[in-house]
Amino acid sequence: MPRIEVPAVPEPIALDTARTAVVIIDMQRDFLEPGGFGASLGNDVSLLRKAVAPCRALLAAARAAGLLVIHTREGHRPDLSDAPPAKIARGAPSLRIGDLGPMGRILVRGEVGHDIVDELYPEGDEPVIDKPGKGAFWATDLHSILVNRYIENLIVCGVTTEVCVHTTVREANDRGFRCLVPGDCCASYIPEFHETGLRMIAAQGGIFGWVTDSAALIAALDSAPLRAAA
Repeated sequence: MPRIEVPAVPEPIALDTARTAVVIIDMQRDFLEPGGFGASLGNDVSLLRKAVAPCRALLAAARAAGLLVIHTREGHRPDLSDAPPAKIARGAPSLRIGDLGPMGRILVRGEVGHDIVDELYPEGDEPVIDKPGKGAFWATDLHSILVNRYIENLIVCGVTTEVCVHTTVREANDRGFRCLVPGDCCASYIPEFHETGLRMIAAQGGIFGWVTDSAALIAALDSAPLRAAA
């Protein structure tokens, strides 16, 4: 089996690349670009752009090594039938879910803002999971896809670290998947939440998973035997 070892916290992790998938969480215009949902909440969306270049480099390495790559998008049906009223009413944003913004209706499937940024756009037959909530497993077929592809390990990237990434890692952990999070491939509107979120994942001997960085992970992927055979 093609195996790699990745330096990580709390300890190095060995991965069978044939049993490993990259899951890129919610790298959407609505969160990363002006005029979207993130900006409507008063956030500095440029903080999330820090994760784009590391994710792009990791994505290229993962594709070259033959890993399964899965993308997720948070959003709702055009009639908002899958959007809980409490979620729509939360806080005091300048635009609420379903309202018309400069990139179309906020967090609505099929709108420009709902889609993934160009730098990380899915290619080929890479699955795209449309999820109505924070976690990528709830009300989606992600678990079925992973089981059918014999996946045991997840490399989880995306935004935001403490919300959708963390929720997905926790969901995966409860389902028996081992999760590795490259910290620089994640970002938050609140930098201290990003740092704390990463520490929480690796705390207590890796209670939710392992944390590494993109450089260490890419170096390991570049040395994977599967890469030479591709």
